Amino acid sequence: MRKFLLMLGFVASVFAATAQEQQAQASQPEQKLVLTLEQALEIALSENPTIKIADQQIEIKRYAKQGTYASLYPQIDATASYQRVIKKQTMSMDFGGQTQTIKVGSDNSFNGGVTLGMPVVNAQLWQSLKVSALDVELAVEQARSSRIDMVEQVTKAYYGILLAKQSQDLYQSVYDNAVENNDIVKKKFDVGAVSEYDLIRSNVSVQNALPNVIEAEYTVTLALWQLKALLGIDLQREIDVTGSLMDYVYVLDKSYDISQLNLENNTTLKQLDMQEQMLEHAVKITKLANVPSLSVSAAYLYTALGNDGKFFKKEAWNPYSYAGLQLNIPIFAGNKRRAATREARLNLANLQLQRENVERQLRVGIVQYLNNMQSSVKKYHASAATVDQAQRGYDIAVKRYDVGRGTLVDIDNSQVALTQAELQRNQSIYNFLTAKVSLDKVLGEYNFDNK
Repeated sequence: MRKFLLMLGFVASVFAATAQEQQAQASQPEQKLVLTLEQALEIALSENPTIKIADQQIEIKRYAKQGTYASLYPQIDATASYQRVIKKQTMSMDFGGQTQTIKVGSDNSFNGGVTLGMPVVNAQLWQSLKVSALDVELAVEQARSSRIDMVEQVTKAYYGILLAKQSQDLYQSVYDNAVENNDIVKKKFDVGAVSEYDLIRSNVSVQNALPNVIEAEYTVTLALWQLKALLGIDLQREIDVTGSLMDYVYVLDKSYDISQLNLENNTTLKQLDMQEQMLEHAVKITKLANVPSLSVSAAYLYTALGNDGKFFKKEAWNPYSYAGLQLNIPIFAGNKRRAATREARLNLANLQLQRENVERQLRVGIVQYLNNMQSSVKKYHASAATVDQAQRGYDIAVKRYDVGRGTLVDIDNSQVALTQAELQRNQSIYNFLTAKVSLDKVLGEYNFDNK
């Protein structure tokens, strides 16, 4: 008994320790999710609802294709019908000048069995199979287009967070400098080394720097929420990103030759090409409506006729079967088929014009993105040189004020110049990266090996 009680106590202590550990884990806050760009893209391409919908569309088109191919196979159906006569049909017949009335038919009739039908020659059906195959390819390309769009959106959102965080750090640095200078001015004012005007101006500089810090914090928060929405994760989950825009400076040195850029992988043009092929098949389908078709049919049925007393007897049931060919030769349909052909041709011509216009716009977009990238590179080099000079100017202005040879106006002006230079440098990197992402989207330079 004692051993049993000891064992029971041991088990109870184990359960209690396990419960406390689980409670402690539950009470701990969820760890912040820190993402690289590659990790963010991986999550988005697997969790975003838009991507899941695109994948489901591929499956839908594949099932539709299977349904079209099923039309080539025999269609076998089991049929059954029952009819109860409420009032029999009456026939009047003349026998030797006398009219006699006879009721014909049975109280019950049954017809049931198996029927079979299968197309033998159907040119329209064969042509529609090619359309179904292209429809699946189009769905796959549309899914690829969704992934390319998602890569663009997530990458730009990621870069936007980096820009917002660097702006936040910059404005925080400006605020910290203003607070530090304000402390120096207060000490000097206390000993009578500076006037009250300098103290007031220093206090105003601190207050003017604070709204930019608050605005930058809000911008970072909003940018992170936008990224969470794209990734398809819980909006209440805390996330952050790694790196900075300066990590991508090396990309600015890469040169691009417009003559080597082509649109063969552009997803929009690929989709239009597939749609053009589908419309070409649609024209052929309308023409093939004038071609004869041949089908085979067969059936094995049972029929039974009889009144209530005889309906369920074995001799009331009689089997019969048949097999045959049906040839359908179109002759005239009120110019319906000719009108359908002309309509299909016009749709094809309109799509070809649309494709030509889209290709022109895409080529203009390539030139625009390349110009933006080149402009951003020039702005970066100019602003990078300005940052070094502006930083040196700010340091000199602070030292001049410390020795009494400068003013707070000089410090404020140099701080503004430094802030603008750093903002311009960061913005030029961001503009280059976003333009490059847009260029990659136009060129379709994204590979998804698993799809």
